[in-house]
Amino acid sequence: MIDPVRLSRLRWRCRRGMLENDLVLTRFLDARGAAIGDDELAMLDVLLELPDQELWDLIAGRVEPPSGVAPLVAVLRRH
Repeated sequence: MIDPVRLSRLRWRCRRGMLENDLVLTRFLDARGAAIGDDELAMLDVLLELPDQELWDLIAGRVEPPSGVAPLVAVLRRH
């Protein structure tokens, strides 16, 4: 479980310059919310370091994700 302050900060970090990423990440956080686990947080941190276009290419399925973030990318693709 994630505390409300950390979740709020995470939501802020998920705000992207590319609307498509913004929508997917917002839907993911709306669905998972405070139940997000440490493993998902670690994978999300890695993904949030990517430039918008690279992140979108992963989410859109144009590029296969590295194994370290593949489980989260699969979840994001469903959102």
